[in-house]
Amino acid sequence: MTDLSSPLRLATRSSPLALRQVDLVAACLASTSGAGAPRRGVAVEVLTVETAGDISLGVPIHAIGGRGVFVKEVDDAVLAGRADASVHSAKDLPASLADGLVIAAYLPRGDPRDALVGLPLSKLRAGAVVASGSVRRRAQLGWIRPDLRFVELRGNMATRLSRVPPGGAAVVAMAALARLGLGASAAQVLSVTEMLPQVGQGTVAVCCRAEDSPVLRALQAIDDPSTRAEVESERAWLRAVGGGCDAPVGAHAHSVQGELIHLEAMIASLDGHVVVRDAMTGPKPETLGLALAARLLDERGGRALLDEGGLAR
Repeated sequence: MTDLSSPLRLATRSSPLALRQVDLVAACLASTSGAGAPRRGVAVEVLTVETAGDISLGVPIHAIGGRGVFVKEVDDAVLAGRADASVHSAKDLPASLADGLVIAAYLPRGDPRDALVGLPLSKLRAGAVVASGSVRRRAQLGWIRPDLRFVELRGNMATRLSRVPPGGAAVVAMAALARLGLGASAAQVLSVTEMLPQVGQGTVAVCCRAEDSPVLRALQAIDDPSTRAEVESERAWLRAVGGGCDAPVGAHAHSVQGELIHLEAMIASLDGHVVVRDAMTGPKPETLGLALAARLLDERGGRALLDEGGLAR
């Protein structure tokens, strides 16, 4: 068990965005007090970890394992006892965590939307080049603008902004821009109606060992219940669908009418020529996610799309 009189050790990637997200977690921990929470002003130590996704920068994410390539090594540090908790962009988490880990806290969700840097859609000429390493983003933009051409884009935010194609655009997460103070770089912010986000997009998640009660209680003190309900409905949907960064799928939930959650999701062909999309509303995150997955997979043709793309699970 972790002794919370010592600094809480947080494992993360070393990118500027990852370190900024650790700062957000540390600030939340520093403002908590009371039973089960760390004392006000608790010290935090940061352990940076290099992941498979960081090492293989020249390879598309879907080619090196898809969702989870920025997570495993960071979580391994927690499982090995070198860190007490791990901090992630929730959109990077695999549908199922490693045995022994739980998501102890979700910070209040930031902007879940995607953004174009460079030129907005209205100013992209026919055949313009859009940079993105996400098959989800490519498929949905291909549905909106079948004339667009796509190239791979990897790296931290500074690298991505430096590689916007001339006369084209790059697609990035708006929350990442905002957290890095780069919100003004967005030429267009795409609504969730135009482009459904990745599951968990805009949310910072903190994981710890399930049996480490002191850390679990401390982190639960900074958990945002509304965000948890929304993201857990999206993650239930993702587990049922079986997709990730290597599949053109997306989902977004938001709270409505008190206890209800509205969940919208889509499955697309890799080229974006076919997109199936639907939405449901309900009070229970897990039940809602599973029900919408069943509808999209079995009633709307989503399973056939994943099969045709070689992405079925």
